Parts: sequence; structure tokens; C-alpha cells
Amino acid sequence: MASLVRKLTESYRDLMDNKSDPRVNNWPLMDGPLKTFLICIFYAYFVKVLGPKIMENRKPFGLRKIMIVYNLFQVLFSMWLFYESLAAGWWNDYSFRCQPIDYSNSPKAMRMANGCWWYYMSKFTEFLDTFFFVLRKKNNHISTLHVIHHGVMPMSTWFGVKFTPGGHSSFFGLLNTFVHVIMYGYYLLAALGPKVQPYLWWKKYITTIQIVQFVAVMIHSFQLLFIECDYPKAFVWWIGLHAILFFFLFKDFYIKAYSKKTNTNDKNSSNKVPMKKEDDYEEIKNNGFYQNEYKITTGYISDNGLRNRVFIDKSMQE
Repeated sequence: MASLVRKLTESYRDLMDNKSDPRVNNWPLMDGPLKTFLICIFYAYFVKVLGPKIMENRKPFGLRKIMIVYNLFQVLFSMWLFYESLAAGWWNDYSFRCQPIDYSNSPKAMRMANGCWWYYMSKFTEFLDTFFFVLRKKNNHISTLHVIHHGVMPMSTWFGVKFTPGGHSSFFGLLNTFVHVIMYGYYLLAALGPKVQPYLWWKKYITTIQIVQFVAVMIHSFQLLFIECDYPKAFVWWIGLHAILFFFLFKDFYIKAYSKKTNTNDKNSSNKVPMKKEDDYEEIKNNGFYQNEYKITTGYISDNGLRNRVFIDKSMQE
């Protein structure tokens, strides 16, 4: 038993020290996966157990201004990460067909590696999406999709930075940061108040863009299984299987959030007595143009509530 433990320990150290990218070994959190793993476990425990327990007998926090600043930060951060991905390779140097990893210390190779590390760090800043849910006591919005998506990504991207900071699979980060610019831009506009709401009719298309993103990543990644390319096959499967997982999770969410809702609305509208024009205002006033008077959405764009959605009613307006 002791020899087995020693052998496993030696294999682990060989993997971490000799088979990883030496350029990143001394970067924060890159010495081993344990710290990232423990942070992810604490995140899941806090948002599902500890946080709701702490808030149980407390009033929900009003976080409108903080949410505006946070979403603005995420838009700018995602824009910078997207730009770095382009500038470090994807604009005119990288091949969409097959892109090996440049492990050299050249300026562009280091720029890509640095961008990958910051992309990894962005997955921790996105934990705030869920922490805001907890502080707002919107625990019903902390769904399985939400926790899986946020909890898995830091661990997933850690391996990418540790072993393959750049190259073919960094295409996922390129697409994801672009999607996040649109997504957090929507959240920012939604958090500005009800006057903006009539212009946010396009919210469900963000989920569509996310689904298309995962399809593109699957195709881009799995093509390497059929051609010769100097890129680790293990990471082809690692990225491709992540894309498959999230494709089905988001697809299931879209069906529940929009397809079923559309069918329900059609059925309800057919049984509804048309209102007189003068009754329109009373309908909006009494029932709310959106649920809870004013509905400010910062989530996976759904009336069922996933990810980072916040509700702001009139009592919170300043």
C-alpha cells in the first residue's frame, strides 16, 4: 500500500513539474490544482448551504448600484480578454484548422499564456453572480445549471493554463469572452432600470448565441481527431466534452424557458378576454409590466431564473 501511494505521489509530481508548462509554474495558483479545487468546493457549499443559512433571518440586500458597476466591469474585462486573444494569435497568426502550442518565451507566446491565465481568473470573478443571488435571497435562482457552470469552469481552465496555455483550445476562450461581452452588456442595460426594458426584447437570443458557441467549439475541437495535428489529444477531448455537457444543459434550459413558455402563453392568450384600451394602464399597474413590478434580469436570460438575475422593485429605486 505504501509503495502504491509513493508511486502515485511520484507520478503526480512528475506530471505537475515535468509535463506542465514551466513558464506558468510560479504564477499564482498554478503550483497545483488543490487550491482551485477547494475554492470551487467552497463556492458550491457557500451558495447552496452556508450563504442561505447566514441570510435566513436577514433582510435581502439592495445591490442595484453594485450590480451596475459589476456588470460594467465584466463587460470591460471580457472586451480586454477578447482583444488579447486576437492580438496574441487568433487575428492573423493562428490556424482554425490546426494550431499547436507555442511554448517559447517569445512576446506573442507569453502574451497568449498571460491572457489564458487572466481568463482563468475571470472565472473566479464570475462567482459574484451567485453571491449576489445569495445576498438578495434569490435562492430559487441558484439552479443546477448555474452552480455546475460556475463551479466547473475554474477547475477546467486551470488545466488549460497549466498544460496548454494557448494553441488550438484557446479558441474556446476567444468565443466565450465575445459572448460575455454581449451577455454582461445585456445585464448592464437591464440593471439600469425599467425605462430600458422595452429595448431588451432580444434576451432569449443570448441563450441561442451561447448554444451556437458550444456547437462551434465542438466542431473546432473534434476536427483534430480526424487530422494530424501536434496538439494533445487529451485536451481535444477535455474541451470537446465540456462543450457537449454545456450544450445539452443550455439546450434543456432553452426548451424549458422559452419553448414551453411560448406554448403556455399561446394557450392563455386564446382564453383571455381582450382588454379595453383604457384598461391597459391598470393591467400594468396592478400586475406589473414584469413580475415583481419591475424585472431587472442579470441571468441566463429566463423568466425561470438562472445565473445572475436580480429583481428590483419600486421600493429599491433611489
